[in-house]
Amino acid sequence: MTSAQSRHNKILELDKVLSMLAAECSCQDTAQRALELKPSCDADEVRQLLLESWDAHSLIGRYGSPSFGGVRSVSNSLRRAQAGGALSMIELLRIAEVLRIIRSLREWRGKCEGTVTSFDPLFMSLYPNKFLEEKITSSILCEEEMSDNASHELAEIRKKKGRAQTKVRDLLDMMVHSQTYQKYLQDPIVTIRSGRFVVPVKSECRSSVPGLVHDTSSSGATVFVEPMAAVEANNEIKVLESREAAEIERILFELSAQAGEFSDSICSGYEVLLQLDLIFAKARLAYNMKASLPEVNDEGIIRFNKARHPLIDKNKVVATDIRLGGHFDTLMITGPNTGGKTVTLKTIGLLTLMAGCGLLLPVSDESCVSVFDRVLADIGDEQSIEQSLSTFSSHMKNIISIIESTDSKTLILLDELGAGTDPVEGAALATSILETLRSRGAKIAATTHYAELKGFALSTPGVENASCEFDVTTLRPTYRLLIGAPGRSNAFAISQRLGIPEEVVDRARELVSTDSVKFEEVVDALEKSRQSMEAAEDEARRLKIEAQRAKDEAAKLKNTVERDRERMLEQARGEAMRIVSQAKAQAQQLSDEIDVMRKELKAAASAGAASDAKSKLRQKIRKLEDIADPITQQQPDEDYVLPRPLKKGDPVMIADIGKRGVVTKEPDSSGNVEVQAGAIKTRVKLKNLRLVEGSTVTVGGVKPQQRTNEKKIVAEAVTEIDVRGMNVDEASIEIDKVIDSAVLRNLGELRIIHGKGTGALRAGLHQHFRRHPNIKSFRLGVYGEGEAGVTIIELK
Repeated sequence: MTSAQSRHNKILELDKVLSMLAAECSCQDTAQRALELKPSCDADEVRQLLLESWDAHSLIGRYGSPSFGGVRSVSNSLRRAQAGGALSMIELLRIAEVLRIIRSLREWRGKCEGTVTSFDPLFMSLYPNKFLEEKITSSILCEEEMSDNASHELAEIRKKKGRAQTKVRDLLDMMVHSQTYQKYLQDPIVTIRSGRFVVPVKSECRSSVPGLVHDTSSSGATVFVEPMAAVEANNEIKVLESREAAEIERILFELSAQAGEFSDSICSGYEVLLQLDLIFAKARLAYNMKASLPEVNDEGIIRFNKARHPLIDKNKVVATDIRLGGHFDTLMITGPNTGGKTVTLKTIGLLTLMAGCGLLLPVSDESCVSVFDRVLADIGDEQSIEQSLSTFSSHMKNIISIIESTDSKTLILLDELGAGTDPVEGAALATSILETLRSRGAKIAATTHYAELKGFALSTPGVENASCEFDVTTLRPTYRLLIGAPGRSNAFAISQRLGIPEEVVDRARELVSTDSVKFEEVVDALEKSRQSMEAAEDEARRLKIEAQRAKDEAAKLKNTVERDRERMLEQARGEAMRIVSQAKAQAQQLSDEIDVMRKELKAAASAGAASDAKSKLRQKIRKLEDIADPITQQQPDEDYVLPRPLKKGDPVMIADIGKRGVVTKEPDSSGNVEVQAGAIKTRVKLKNLRLVEGSTVTVGGVKPQQRTNEKKIVAEAVTEIDVRGMNVDEASIEIDKVIDSAVLRNLGELRIIHGKGTGALRAGLHQHFRRHPNIKSFRLGVYGEGEAGVTIIELK
């Protein structure tokens, strides 16, 4: 990218957006790469970059953002280890930290089941090395201490060293507490000087305590003497310390050699970490901006729906619709000062550059952006005292440079084109510049106050007027861009409302040329017509939405009624089958009893009794079956006449099914009555209803479900909580909330920051974790995770 293009990018404030992106990065190297991003000119590459950002945006919404832990570059250390050098403990711990993050990222991606992303190959190119990671972390406790477990030899040396130190301490303790030596000592203590155990002796008693002097106090009143009896023991400690240092150096060489063997894979893994960190940083920035994925083309077509400038406070910015390309290649924006014309220009340029960097755009759905080889801008007052350039001269120098660089793959943004000189000459020059740039195929957006340029846009095919809406009543801009209608400066109306005498304004109107007045009248008529059509369109849109909502509610109500009807019928059939089965069982029992009776009675009499009993039994079974079938329609009484006309609230019986209900609407002209029976509301013929006199049937009305159009919120899943400063009960409540949320999102691991302190909070939380039903296991953090100040919990 040329320095000239970089200057245009800075004019459009791309550097500020990249600084926002750098703040979202976890690693210093990634933040530097974010600041150095350059927009791509290749449409396919831009589509791939935007797709990666969108996929990461979706993953964060479902599973939370992965942790990169502020990883640092280890390339130099690894190359030195590969060459045979020994690394320090802090360098090895940083290598282990890189390996831990590589492993955790692979595990995190494995838990994101059922999703395929455009950057999965990056995750697949991460190769964990748990053996080397655990070898380093188990050998090195911190950047200054080697673990006893690093080697058997080191453990043995430290045991001997500990015994030797105990021996010399015991010897000197006996001396400082003996009556013989206490009078010679400044204090009855044992201390260390130059790595050897000594006792503090008064200077005047130096000759009374034979031994080696290692130090004196600043006042000279005390000398630190190593008694002769302790010399041999101290010598033994020194020898063991030398052996310990040699063993530690050997272990560091061994670990460094193992790290050097895997240097290439670790370096490539670190490079992938940086790429993934940048992708997820773009996704987090998109969340902050409420951004979306636009379509990408290389045909110069820009369509931003509800576009918002990313550097304006999101609570104050006004979304606007912007179009360029397609039916017109030049957009001429007019309107009053402070109306939003320059912001519109910067929004067009900045969003185009952001898309080229792979950043999602703060626009609504169905937006599209074009890829350009160059985005050139002449915005703002760039007069230079040092170069003796006026505002007009400065603008002309910029425009000369723009004309020389323009081709069909160029987007040009010009603010106040032709301003700073005589209006007539400025307007003519601006028209000529636009014609020259259009002849080279560039896409242009320009702002102006000149009426001549408004007329140029009206009369020239491919040039479209646009205006920034201004409310004359409130003297405030609405910041909405209206494409298709030229704007007005509203100078007279604004001046009059601000208090300029009416006669001054009237005289100014008289001085305006007739052609200008007519033009302004036409523009005013167009604006009124536009507002009227816009109001009618809004009303039509509102009615359409209400009609669609009513249609959806009716369909939902119909489905609910059908489901309730089927459910009630199914329940009725089941009850009927139960009654019939019970009746058949009773009938079988009676039949068995009759058979027994027949055997006991004599032939003729018993046979007759049995026949009669079976006949009665069959009648009883048929009666039970008729009663038990609730679906069978009962024959209504054709001669029944209602004693009076039905009214709303009357209790009635539905004759053909024997079901009670209440009238909710009076009979219509077709003789149909709306009746609510239980949870079902239905329409019944008037002749099928029987008035239930003397009883009250109450069917509770069901309030219609209130529906509101609520926006769907994608909460970034929480994987870490800081409870420092809380007591155990408060911390347990907050952690339980996070655990519940994590279980719902199928997260596997949480990081609890409780600090070190006295350890009381950590101990209380660990007791709570042991009893928690959703916690599978927990552990203290290792180096790079926060050590004893952090607990990592694994969820079931």
